[in-house]
Amino acid sequence: MPLFDEPSSTPLAERLRPRTLAEFVGQEHILGPGQPLRALLDKGELRSLILWGPPGVGKTTLAHLLARATDADFQPFSAVLSGIKEIKETMAAAEQNRRLGRRTVLFIDEIHRFNKAQQDAFLPYVERGDLTLIGATTENPSFEVISALLSRARVYALRPLTVAEIGQLIDRGLMHLGLDAPAELRERIAVLAHGDARAAYNLLELAAALAVDGRIPLDSLGSVHQALLYDKQGEEHFNLISALHKSVRSSDPDAALYWLARMLESGEDRLYLARRLVRMAIEDIGLADPRALEQAMACQQAVHFLGTPEGDQALAQCAIYLAIAAKSDAAYQALNRARDVVKTTQAEPVPLHLRNAPTRAMQEWGYGRGYEHAHHQPGAITGMVCLPESLRNRVFYEPTNRGLEGKIRERLAELRAQRLAAAEPSAP
Repeated sequence: MPLFDEPSSTPLAERLRPRTLAEFVGQEHILGPGQPLRALLDKGELRSLILWGPPGVGKTTLAHLLARATDADFQPFSAVLSGIKEIKETMAAAEQNRRLGRRTVLFIDEIHRFNKAQQDAFLPYVERGDLTLIGATTENPSFEVISALLSRARVYALRPLTVAEIGQLIDRGLMHLGLDAPAELRERIAVLAHGDARAAYNLLELAAALAVDGRIPLDSLGSVHQALLYDKQGEEHFNLISALHKSVRSSDPDAALYWLARMLESGEDRLYLARRLVRMAIEDIGLADPRALEQAMACQQAVHFLGTPEGDQALAQCAIYLAIAAKSDAAYQALNRARDVVKTTQAEPVPLHLRNAPTRAMQEWGYGRGYEHAHHQPGAITGMVCLPESLRNRVFYEPTNRGLEGKIRERLAELRAQRLAAAEPSAP
């Protein structure tokens, strides 16, 4: 059911905006019974907050509904279209509202697009209680919202909708359209939407155009999927990035270039591709070729600096380098082994000889006693045990013989032998 009456030419997602919190689907971790935001609303309270989450999870809709649930005036504000002048005008109206006994909810869409000065302009009004601020952002507020504003607004992280939740919305959309569809079609659209309610409604609307006698045929999905062959939030996006990653891992530069070109031509976010290449350098190459990570980070900087299309060549160059580099996931697996031990064993106290002793009492308790400073030992090698006693001989990192790791393997063997020798008591 729509939040407002909308003409049929309005996109389905707009027509089906919920009118009440009861109609809102998803985000049970903050809106379910006993959850923090629900508890506030049950008391008729609403405090300044930031809604952080991916597109299509209901940030704007939820802001509308929160204002309605607390009987407050809703004032939308776009960080893209507004500046300091509009901020001051809006703040003055909110202050006047407060004097008249009315609450104002100021909703700022894409709040991360405001600079520091613009965000600072809201602070006095939030502090005085002239308004309740609700910001919406797809970016991490820790990096994009000033600390003064964060300290006065609680951050709620919204999650992508589940397939089941998207399924509820699809059923609601079919009822609104007066159509029926096979269960397989509904489930497939729910999967392709990848947690984005707006994407789900858009897919359903495209499929609905092919309905015959009130029913959407199953084969309409092929046409819909072809129309959205590279939905950045859909299945094909993940199929292609998986193909690129596995081609690099398999040392096949030609295949890597092909899948990279497919994504570039489809309009993929270049910085997303750069991030994935950095991950490949860490996960699949590691210390077999430490320059791989340097190349990947340089690629990220070049893409950010040059933009499109010049930065595309940096992506191609990096993909080729990573594909032909020696491969090793030894460092990656080493961290996994260490984490497994941490999860499955008792959290051992830090050995006393590894602790700093900044106070006399700590020195008396034995902190730092027995510590051997490597630079004061021959060859900077000590026999000191740095793991807890129960893990004394545990090995996490096992380098391969490929690339530079072959030399690292030899060096590690040498270090372990020297440390073992240094740990042996001297002959009388």
